[in-house]
Amino acid sequence: MSYPFSAVVGHTDLRLALLLNAVHPAIGGVLVRGEKGTAKSTIVRGLAALLPAVDVVQHCRFSCDPAAPDPDCPDGPHTPPNTPSHTVRRPALLVELPVGATEDRLVGSLDLERALTGGVRSYQPGLLCAAHRGVLYVDEVNLLHDHLVDLLLDAAAMGRAYVEREGVSVSHAASFLLVGTMNPEEGELRPQLLDRFGLTVEVAAARDVDTRAEVIRRRLAFEADPAGFAREWSTSDAELAAKIVAARAALPAVRLPDVELRRIAALCAAFEVDGMRADLVLARTALAHAAWRGSDAVTEADVEVAARLALPHRRRRDPFDEPGIDEQQLQQALRDAAGQAEEPEPPDDGGSGAPSPDQSSVDDSDSAPAPAAQPDPAFRARLLELNGLGAGAPGRRSRARSAFGRTLRAAPAGGHGLHVVGTITAAAPHQLARGRSGAGLVLRPDDLRRAVREGKESNLVLFAVDASGSMAARRRMSAVTGAVVSLLLDAYQRRDKVGLLTFRGRTAELVLPPTSSVEAAVARLRRLGTGGATPLADGLLRARKALAVERLRDPRRRALLVLVTDGRATVAVKADPVEDAMRAAGLLAADGVASVVVDCERGPVRLGLPHRIAEALGGACVRLDELSADRVSGVVRAMRRSA
Repeated sequence: MSYPFSAVVGHTDLRLALLLNAVHPAIGGVLVRGEKGTAKSTIVRGLAALLPAVDVVQHCRFSCDPAAPDPDCPDGPHTPPNTPSHTVRRPALLVELPVGATEDRLVGSLDLERALTGGVRSYQPGLLCAAHRGVLYVDEVNLLHDHLVDLLLDAAAMGRAYVEREGVSVSHAASFLLVGTMNPEEGELRPQLLDRFGLTVEVAAARDVDTRAEVIRRRLAFEADPAGFAREWSTSDAELAAKIVAARAALPAVRLPDVELRRIAALCAAFEVDGMRADLVLARTALAHAAWRGSDAVTEADVEVAARLALPHRRRRDPFDEPGIDEQQLQQALRDAAGQAEEPEPPDDGGSGAPSPDQSSVDDSDSAPAPAAQPDPAFRARLLELNGLGAGAPGRRSRARSAFGRTLRAAPAGGHGLHVVGTITAAAPHQLARGRSGAGLVLRPDDLRRAVREGKESNLVLFAVDASGSMAARRRMSAVTGAVVSLLLDAYQRRDKVGLLTFRGRTAELVLPPTSSVEAAVARLRRLGTGGATPLADGLLRARKALAVERLRDPRRRALLVLVTDGRATVAVKADPVEDAMRAAGLLAADGVASVVVDCERGPVRLGLPHRIAEALGGACVRLDELSADRVSGVVRAMRRSA
């Protein structure tokens, strides 16, 4: 039994965003961002109970509406008349998409073997079908593979799901209220995917003692007697459900006056959002809010509410920018828009007062607890790629066997999906002996061939950054931090996990354990202090320990160590600092860790220590100024010895 929607304490914006989407699903869904333990999932699950029941065609797996059945429904055609005896009423469903879901689980699967033998399309529906005319809930959407997120958002935008395998295709209606939740500490969604969600809401645990006490009180009461607690709140939930039905019915008659339409356009121009999706979402949200209030026309108050929900995540331009909206900026933009809404001239977007990304980064650096050099501007980094063929999570860095990518060949086993041509080729010579007489092939289990595909995988990239005194010259450290930020941006685009380790003084510190949040790594790097001795050996040993732990957690994900140093070790573990560093590098090489050493030596006298360390690691060595793809073309391949 789900927790009653009305019983949730606080989270006013989240509840409103969900209710407005229930009134007007064309808004495009809700993305809920927040720390763990803030009742994100609880609120979403409570929403489904408020949605009106739906009429469906009896025995239709795709939940077709009897009044307007899908003409291309795989279970159709549904011949009229659809009499009451052919109609079933059921509650709107809440369907959950797990993080580990496959493409077939999401969109459905085609039985290609049956298509070959019987000449018929046999389709097993997926979760998009189950969610049609209901709610599709994706917990931890930021951990879902980009390929699945693209499929999900395409279906939500088009109201239709498509499945195609080897030239056999099926499509069906898939209209649903999409709700995704995520913890930003575990990594952000790409800005392109963020923009596809209609509204976004930030949630956080209340700091007020009375509010927290009430949350505990209600939760304990629910756990002690779920049915009794639900009855206690049933009247409030029923009132909300009735209000949703009324608002849906009133929505088509709600007017959007031209002055408010111009206000919406002026707001979006002031915030410099990309494209026109924000304008449309803002308009739909304002209409839904007016209908929810029981008004027959949109007002400025409706537009302001819509802006708070629809604009924050669309202001993110750089991948490392934090989504959000400044209250003062919003109020200033509303005042500016009020004047422009009256004017016939196009809106002027020059007075929004928005701080530039550069200003934001300067403020962040100035507030750092330790002195830090301002990073040089980021550049397009050369690809650092692992040698060999992996089998890790899909990504964009190193070559790997995968379910996606180009097909290399057919094989009796070990591939992904059926290789149709290979199967036909294997079965064709035996058709006469098997007594084939009809149109379909006569197949045997040993005829089946699987498609061996090669794609790209994501990796774990552990950055070990030398922050010692020999690196601390402000100009050099600016170049180093700029280069590492560029490599982090590259890791973000290639869907890697990243970790950040620094060494200075007497020891090394794992500043950021391996995570999917590249943004967190950039934030730590920008606060990096410098100075002191160079404990290079300790840094390498600490990196070895961190990578060993990650191998146990995720043995399929290959790791890449990026060591950024001038190699001038000054702190010994046993005897000589340099020899200790070489021995530590040899241990990493023996573990089979792929590595790249970024040579930060400068000046007329160069000792060549980074090259010696790279040789001991069995990896590649590149100079700091060779990391830019605009200066030096080609791929840097990190060698990896067999452990």
